[in-house]
Amino acid sequence: MHFPVNIPIGSAAIPVHFVCETLAYFLGYRYYAYLRKNTQDQISANNRLLIFIGAAFGAFLGSHIVGVLENPTLLSQFNLIYFMGNKTIVGGMLGGLIGVELTKKQIGVTVSSGDLMVYPLILAMIIGRTGCFLAGLEDGTYGIASNLPWAINFGDGIRRHPTNLYEILFWLLLWISLNLMERKHEFANGARFKVFMVSYLIFRLLVEFIKPAYFFGFGLSVIQLVCIGGILYYYKVFLYPSKLIKTYA
Repeated sequence: MHFPVNIPIGSAAIPVHFVCETLAYFLGYRYYAYLRKNTQDQISANNRLLIFIGAAFGAFLGSHIVGVLENPTLLSQFNLIYFMGNKTIVGGMLGGLIGVELTKKQIGVTVSSGDLMVYPLILAMIIGRTGCFLAGLEDGTYGIASNLPWAINFGDGIRRHPTNLYEILFWLLLWISLNLMERKHEFANGARFKVFMVSYLIFRLLVEFIKPAYFFGFGLSVIQLVCIGGILYYYKVFLYPSKLIKTYA
């Protein structure tokens, strides 16, 4: 396979990464709309819209701020173009979380708004990371050099960990695991989203060790520090795992 993969249209070509990213947004939202239509949502349509706006604004800022800080040695190049050109999913997720919580506090919503988004987000992530894989070296989500049988040459002659494929596998396993859990138990309010977030933060904390990131002298990268911060925010998931399951009086 030749990377990056593009779709030829006459003398031009459309990057498959762009197509996958567009599909991720579109299909993720359509899946969410389908689930909301068939679920008794405790949050009104108007409040949902406000929460979406808060999430989008927080995700935008969080994604780009963490993306810019990802390599401290390049901060001297900071400008608007550099800011817009650097983003990361971890920062987007945690920034979106902050945006949602601040918005909910302002409008008085106390029930979870994230549970309904979990499966649509997983679907969007799978499609998006497929695009990242097909973009090859241009996307920057590949891993370090490796001699493992499944290592892939993305076009520079070096066989690397396909960390974007690892992430797709992670999302598939999480989807299956959540589905199996919910066949036997009913999650408490907000628990599905907490499991979703904690699982991904732990995955990213570990997988970053095999990615060509900037590591501080103490052995961790900016993204790993952000992941640790997010994991600590959800510390109750580890201290009180039984509270993730709904109980009836």
